[in-house]
Amino acid sequence: MKKILIINGHPNAESFNFGIAEAYKNGAITSGAQVEIITIANLNFNPNLQFGYQKRTDLEPDLLESWEKIKKVDHLVWIHPVWWGGLPAITKGFIDRLFLPGMAFQYRENSVWWDKLLKGKTAHIITTLDQPSWYYRLVYGRPSVNQLKKSTLEFCGIKPVKVSYVGIVKGSNEEQRKKWLEKVYTFGLKNK
Repeated sequence: MKKILIINGHPNAESFNFGIAEAYKNGAITSGAQVEIITIANLNFNPNLQFGYQKRTDLEPDLLESWEKIKKVDHLVWIHPVWWGGLPAITKGFIDRLFLPGMAFQYRENSVWWDKLLKGKTAHIITTLDQPSWYYRLVYGRPSVNQLKKSTLEFCGIKPVKVSYVGIVKGSNEEQRKKWLEKVYTFGLKNK
């Protein structure tokens, strides 16, 4: 049985991202997968990595519980909107505070290289856009994807990382949203 963790990075419980998370969860459960969800906005933690890596700030209980969930699963599904080309601040803070040296990766002594401590896991990023995905890729260079996929997940050993865009959400109608939710349900059903 595949173990899947959905990480919802949208701070607004009324957003379409919550519908996307629910659709993926329903598809994955139908397939027989074991599914857990982290809704970052519901966690009680300080998103500021105040001292960088110079001094460790103790992890709050919600972050410790989140880390245990991340360690136990095979597949991570990250759902978030693109705001100003990047991740919502709360999602970035979650990553900053949790994906730490000694946990997600480890720098090697006297070397520019590092050990990837999350090898063996896969991921899928599902991100919503208010612009065409081709425009986000070609004009802006897809900064949120580069940050989360390349500079975080793959940096820590998570591969492969699939990326799916949902949008243009702004101004979309009920019929279009239903099609997107059906597509995401299928992702869950196939454990992608």
